[in-house]
Amino acid sequence: MKYDYIIVGSGLASIMFAEQLRLHNKSFLVISNRSQQASVVASGLYNPVVLKRFTATWNAAIHLEIAIPKYADLEQLLGLKLDYVLPIHRVFNSVKEQNNWFLACDKPLLTNFLNPKLVDNSNPSVKAPFGFGAVNHTGRIDTQGLIEAYRNFLINSNQFKEETFDYNDLSETNEGVEYHSIKAQRIVFTEGFGIHKNPFFKHLPLEGTKGELITIHAPTLKLESILKSSIFVIPMEENRYLVGSTYEWTDKTNNPTQEAKTELLEKLKRLIDCDFEVVDQRAGIRPTVVDRRPLVGQHSNHKSMYVLNGLGTRGVLVAPAMAEALYNSIENDTPLPEEIDINRFA
Repeated sequence: MKYDYIIVGSGLASIMFAEQLRLHNKSFLVISNRSQQASVVASGLYNPVVLKRFTATWNAAIHLEIAIPKYADLEQLLGLKLDYVLPIHRVFNSVKEQNNWFLACDKPLLTNFLNPKLVDNSNPSVKAPFGFGAVNHTGRIDTQGLIEAYRNFLINSNQFKEETFDYNDLSETNEGVEYHSIKAQRIVFTEGFGIHKNPFFKHLPLEGTKGELITIHAPTLKLESILKSSIFVIPMEENRYLVGSTYEWTDKTNNPTQEAKTELLEKLKRLIDCDFEVVDQRAGIRPTVVDRRPLVGQHSNHKSMYVLNGLGTRGVLVAPAMAEALYNSIENDTPLPEEIDINRFA
């Protein structure tokens, strides 16, 4: 069994790198035990603006230009809807926030994303006396549906092996790497927070931040946009809404907690005024890095080993661009941008 690549992990980073390989006719095998939940429990929100400070996210326009066509291609490949285009309505809490919004609209990096015309609140179920600011080019990717469908696609193509990867059984050869009876020219680790068990890359400063979401059923809420205040409320199908997210830096388990649920419900009740029922709660560890930039590149000593990780809270937006950058670095000798290259931590 010979491949051009082995990919370890099956989250968003894995999918995007696998797509680079598939589109360039490279053979590959994905190995995963599906233990990392960050992509599965992610909200899937793509948003080019930091709405707490009214600033553009890192390389927002570039990442958006690469990401949206990629998800459209995946919709065609998998035969399901993934991209739900929805505006974000940033809830204003004061006149001062309205004025700050107007100032932000004039910033060159934000003019394409922020609408200078304020939106009045006409929804009796929403508490927003100062109205909203609308953000353009935003929406939600169904990450859970994507991961499940892509895994099935790989299974049907005999390109997925479900097992816990044993690093002790990985060896280097003159032609690349060998794992059990599998040979490959290169191996790419896309394990999220699981990198801490990886002896080759565990030195990288990936911290991990636990996030929790709840799903509510609220038939009378009737939102047609994503609400963003101290939390976000994202419309889904059948009067369900995704509400999140929390940030916890000490608990590194995937177990939902009552503390997070209470926090989200308290914030939600300050934002909406209608009956609702909590129907689900999810938790996962986001792969966050100290400098808030991804971890991409080649191991300094093991030249057949690579990493694609640290996509953080904006993985949906940045994953396609990071996968493309890693592929071009490996196959075309295109230098990685210094801000994402793992050599910055050498």
